[in-house]
Amino acid sequence: MNLFLLALGALFSVINPLGTVPIFVGLTEKNSSKEKARISLKTAIDACVILLISFFLGRFILEFFGISIYSLKIAGGLIIASSGFALLTGNFNKHKGMQEHVKEDALNRQDVSLTPLAIPMLAGPGTISLLITYNQEYTLLKEKMFLVLAILTVSVIVYVILRSSAVIVKALGASGINALSRIIGFIVIAIGIEYILSALTALATKLL
Repeated sequence: MNLFLLALGALFSVINPLGTVPIFVGLTEKNSSKEKARISLKTAIDACVILLISFFLGRFILEFFGISIYSLKIAGGLIIASSGFALLTGNFNKHKGMQEHVKEDALNRQDVSLTPLAIPMLAGPGTISLLITYNQEYTLLKEKMFLVLAILTVSVIVYVILRSSAVIVKALGASGINALSRIIGFIVIAIGIEYILSALTALATKLL
């Protein structure tokens, strides 16, 4: 259960569905309530599938390219920390590749659930590297079951948040969402640094 809570907290912080709410609202402002519900569900499902694929097949990518778990944790930690810094400084959308021309292209799409919402806004490089690391660190079947449960749970949370995006924006406003994103950004930076330190510590212990 501790592993489940740890993974759920880390995934929620790195995915940061609250930071995606303003983008979701902007991209779906012309859609009906029924269409918004469909897009919310499809986005959550797409993100869940991407996360599960990353979790179960990511290690084969490591083996193919000959990347060690230490290199992955350091690289993933840097990506996660940079995502947190982007949240902290209010540049989350640009960090996720949502520049103005990308947003205009997304507005012309009939379906925005897979891109840009599911990937890269939700299931980005930081989240993917985090899950690959989990797969390498926790090898017992029971541990993997808890991690899969955490992925499924965070996907449900993503759906609920996106489905309630209009209510969230009305209740918190842009400033409230921005303030929460900055707090989450600080946590995400800490998670990234923790991964880097744990990799360096493990590598130093191995070498010594």
